[in-house]
Amino acid sequence: MGRRRNAGRNVTGILLLDKPPGLTSNAALQRVKHLYRAAKAGHTGSLDPLATGLLPVCLGASTKFSSFLLDADKRYRVRVRLGVSTTTADAEGEIVATAPVEGIDQARVIGVLESYVGTIEQLPPMYSAVKHAGERLYKLARKGIEVERTPRQIQIFELRLLAFEPPEIELDVHCSKGTYVRTLAEDIGRDLGCGGHVSQLRRTGVGPFAEPDAAFVTLDRLEALAADDGPEALDALLLPLDSALGHWPRVRLSADAAFYLRQGQAVLVPQAPTEGLVRLYDPSEHFLGVGSILDDGKVQPRRLI
Repeated sequence: MGRRRNAGRNVTGILLLDKPPGLTSNAALQRVKHLYRAAKAGHTGSLDPLATGLLPVCLGASTKFSSFLLDADKRYRVRVRLGVSTTTADAEGEIVATAPVEGIDQARVIGVLESYVGTIEQLPPMYSAVKHAGERLYKLARKGIEVERTPRQIQIFELRLLAFEPPEIELDVHCSKGTYVRTLAEDIGRDLGCGGHVSQLRRTGVGPFAEPDAAFVTLDRLEALAADDGPEALDALLLPLDSALGHWPRVRLSADAAFYLRQGQAVLVPQAPTEGLVRLYDPSEHFLGVGSILDDGKVQPRRLI
């Protein structure tokens, strides 16, 4: 029999990767996995190749909790070029229409932005990873095929004008998962009567991680550390896996409750929250996983290490 391939290091933690432009999220993930020589890795929500910014990468046991970051709110800083519409709603697409922007003032832009705050419906763009009849929309779009899409309900928690520099504006967007910032920019341009597209996009926050409080790590820094200092220096950049859940209440279990919870049983915990998701710890403060509060007040295990 041949020799077994090296399965990689059993390293666990969350890396706050600062994705560079021009790289797909999967390509960035594979480079991180290679540098860490990790057995298991996954990211928590794709960024367009054009975009930069936060791409949390989960290594090892952290991948069990990546779905919670996928579902988390996101924050972006985006520059919108008004007066030019493209096929992809970003700078990589072909120009399909132009319009003058001279009559658009700051007050009018703010008025349009305010109309998007709250729960809205958004139509997924053709250049997206949404599937239609088993095929990704962007693949159909590249063939020149446009299909009917179903609007999705999203939330815009905050939409602020950071800079008014015609023909460009810069926005801060705090939104729910599933929001297409390219579509948002396109719709804002449409409402202003001139069209528009994303010229620059940076993700500045995912869930509890956000600039400037969280330190994002570039691929260049990772590669330099891997070459000069080795695995220990790379591992020092990883956050504990429960850091992604820091906004949830913390519940400390007794030894008996921890034992039964690990068997998949719901347990009663005095003074636990009355609803929602919670972080679970044993008497030694070791993180056990995530639980949810049932109607009878017991804690039900949802995802355990």
